[in-house]
Amino acid sequence: MYIVPIAWLYVALMMAVAEATNSNGTVLGAVITFFLYGAGPVALVVYLMGAPARRRAIKAREAAELADALSVQPDAGRHAAADAVTPVRKEP
Repeated sequence: MYIVPIAWLYVALMMAVAEATNSNGTVLGAVITFFLYGAGPVALVVYLMGAPARRRAIKAREAAELADALSVQPDAGRHAAADAVTPVRKEP
């Protein structure tokens, strides 16, 4: 999955090196070229490609938290808890 971003960064790096070593190029231009043609677009694409995985992880975490909450509270209903044994009354 990461082979295309790595290859694109390599191409952008070679473009920046070619610009820096050219007689009309500058190092500042090479840095700008690398960030605008390489690092910026690759970071954006990798972030967007990871969105479904992040969404699945959030849903899984919420489901695990819900399962923990339900397992901790054995009587999660809204009714009052009743005693298992009825109290014994003494006759007067």
